[in-house]
Amino acid sequence: MITVVDYGVGNIGAIINMADYLGIDAETSSDPDKIRNASKLILPGVGAFDKAMLTLQTKGLIDPLNEAALKRQIPVLGICLGMQLLARRSDEGVQAGLGWVAADVLRITLPPESPLKVPHIGWLEVKPARISALFDSEVHGERFYFDHGYYVQCDNPQDVAATIDYGSEICCAVNSGNVSGVQFHPEKSHRFGMRVLEAFGKI
Repeated sequence: MITVVDYGVGNIGAIINMADYLGIDAETSSDPDKIRNASKLILPGVGAFDKAMLTLQTKGLIDPLNEAALKRQIPVLGICLGMQLLARRSDEGVQAGLGWVAADVLRITLPPESPLKVPHIGWLEVKPARISALFDSEVHGERFYFDHGYYVQCDNPQDVAATIDYGSEICCAVNSGNVSGVQFHPEKSHRFGMRVLEAFGKI
């Protein structure tokens, strides 16, 4: 059973619908005890970094999340803003992140002459850096849907699971032990997103 953390800032319905389509048992919960004792967690998120962290704090979910991810070391998947919350800090705000991955969240910066825009909204090819819990050797040239103005920069290159080219090569997926994250939206990325969610379901 995958528990999708419901703290009011995620695209939860679409994630549950995709899980149902794939035959994956999934539920939503904002109950600290359920999250503390979950067998797998998805941490979704859209919006601002500080608001998301403050909401997790207000709902009393930080300690249950830490217990599940750090003490019990269950599989965790952060999606979009949920991936950014795995890091230590963000250029977007002043609140500390969960710090489960040795990384910082940086604003995407582009030269003035660049035709690209920030935030980036649309489809991009994802390039797996290595075989990981989310990407197998068959992944090549697949495009996923993004909506973001920030990206995660890892201290350890081994924590980078995949990259995209957007002005420069930047990280779009992380995997550090039991903790994984993707900057794109699997639930909006059709069959390619299904493959990632299915891979997480099989961990």
